Amino acid sequence: QVQLVEFGGGLVQAGGSLSLSCAASGRTFNTYAMGWFRQAPGKQRELVATITSGGSTNYADSVKGRFTISRDNAKDTVVLQMNSLKPEDTAVYYCAARPSVLQGYNFWGQGTQVTVSS
Repeated sequence: QVQLVEFGGGLVQAGGSLSLSCAASGRTFNTYAMGWFRQAPGKQRELVATITSGGSTNYADSVKGRFTISRDNAKDTVVLQMNSLKPEDTAVYYCAARPSVLQGYNFWGQGTQVTVSS
């Protein structure tokens, strides 16, 4: 019922910063938990960060202290601010939505490439 589109991927040098945005199509977004996932070639998808409808956040250990997830419900937007980037952060990043705590992430964006050079 909700559609997601990611923006902001690109090439950045190690130690630099990049901000990813996820735009949602429906107002029901405001009640959904949101997450950012990433997948590198030949590797399985991993969770990067999540944020609940109430603003509670969780992060993968590998990005704690470097990445920040936030949401602007008035704009139906979720942002992933990435600082102190490392080459191992290189991946396709996906935005996802979870309608209920009893469900998985059922709605996904198309993904955006992030490449970090050493």
